[in-house]
Amino acid sequence: MNKDLIRQRFSKNLCTYNENANIQKKMAEKLVSILDTKNFNDILEIGCGTGLLTQIAVNKFEFKTYTANDIVSECSDFISEINSNIEFIPGDIEEIIETSDKKYDLIISNASLQWVENFENIINKLISKLQENGILLFSTFGKENFREIFFTLGEKLSYYSFSEIKEMFSKYNLKIEEEIHVMTFSSPKEVLKHLHYTGVNGIKQNKWTKKDMKEFENGYNNFCSNRPTLTYNPIYIMIKM
Repeated sequence: MNKDLIRQRFSKNLCTYNENANIQKKMAEKLVSILDTKNFNDILEIGCGTGLLTQIAVNKFEFKTYTANDIVSECSDFISEINSNIEFIPGDIEEIIETSDKKYDLIISNASLQWVENFENIINKLISKLQENGILLFSTFGKENFREIFFTLGEKLSYYSFSEIKEMFSKYNLKIEEEIHVMTFSSPKEVLKHLHYTGVNGIKQNKWTKKDMKEFENGYNNFCSNRPTLTYNPIYIMIKM
């Protein structure tokens, strides 16, 4: 996984993210709705981005401290506009968590932990950073995510399935849910624009030629015989200590 490429792509498209990340916003709203408890001392948000989840969380939760992290340092400007009391920590959470001794009542993350190198390892590390009775609440994506893209390009990201995640963390007090959302577009080019505007275009690093683009459009149209679609497969996970 090329984290430098991921950082660059998200950094370039911060200003277009919120208006195009409709599924990610629904996911953020769903995450918050899962929680019965709304009062916390210390909250850590991972992969805060432009603050879709942050905005919802600060309006719904009571807290003493709120720490927001993202690999893209420019996200700090968006977070400070939401709430100037939020502490923003830039950097790779897989590196930060190794050196941090702080523990939290709630660790929350929306649509970002699929980008980590070692998913199972980082989840276990985050669980170790919970206070007694603390909660880890996050969303990621399942095997059906972007299936049209991967079928057309013959590539895929290493998404875990619902059952794999459930088995992976079965030793914990676990709650897990899965959804499928299918977006429709007027053309394969519009699909690529959507991915570009949300920063999620780190699938293929090399620049495409006209031939590449034509092959992609033909392949996409063959797979989506009626109208171009893009599938999102959110999975919501809550682990209580």
